[in-house]
Amino acid sequence: MKTEKSNNAHLPFLVIGIVGVLIVIGLVWWLQNRQATPQKAQSGALKPNINTALASAPAGANPPNFRGAANSPIVLEEFADYQCPTCAKVHPVLSQIASEYGSRIKFVYRSFPLTSIHDKSYDAAVAAEAAGLQGKFWDMQNQLFQNQSKWSSSTDHRTLFADYAKLIGLDVEKFKTDSAGLLTKSRVDADLARASAARLSGTPSLFLNGSPIDVAQISVDRLRSIIEEELKRFQAAQSQGSAPQK
Repeated sequence: MKTEKSNNAHLPFLVIGIVGVLIVIGLVWWLQNRQATPQKAQSGALKPNINTALASAPAGANPPNFRGAANSPIVLEEFADYQCPTCAKVHPVLSQIASEYGSRIKFVYRSFPLTSIHDKSYDAAVAAEAAGLQGKFWDMQNQLFQNQSKWSSSTDHRTLFADYAKLIGLDVEKFKTDSAGLLTKSRVDADLARASAARLSGTPSLFLNGSPIDVAQISVDRLRSIIEEELKRFQAAQSQGSAPQK
């Protein structure tokens, strides 16, 4: 009987102890979530469907081929193949957007030659990089997309690339040397590594601040609408002091 009374006497202390532990656990959980809230606010420009593989992928060619402002908080990133017909169709749309928004966005082009189906795509990407060494990347890009059907079906595409180099005012001999060099190839390979790490499988692949854009229905108006929405999102976050730092 003494033993039973002794156990009953300790029962209230046991209950109090359990309740105390639960209170401590609840308090720790509350503090952790309270501290996490500002971090979520700081990434307000990132949407739920952000490509996390792209976010952790290698940087790609550095510096990248881009138009606009280097430090813009709005980054439009395209992965494309010069021999891809859809990429050629999307090219005028993206060129217009890049020109229209100027320094309000940063438009980045990444070479993603799908060599398994496009036999000249890698050489074309290298040619664009060689032109870039003379400050004419975008001029060569225009030539490659605008004349895609011609060089894609040619048995001497490199001669055509040299013709485009002359047309846009390059030192053609330097262009040929750079096209055969390691620097241009290493830049293409760096972009390829980024695309591979992001698990991309087709071109064009387009992202706005890491979120994929469906290019199947892309147009200047639709893309403009998406960018305007992201600009508003960033401006709202900035006014609240929580805009992401670029």
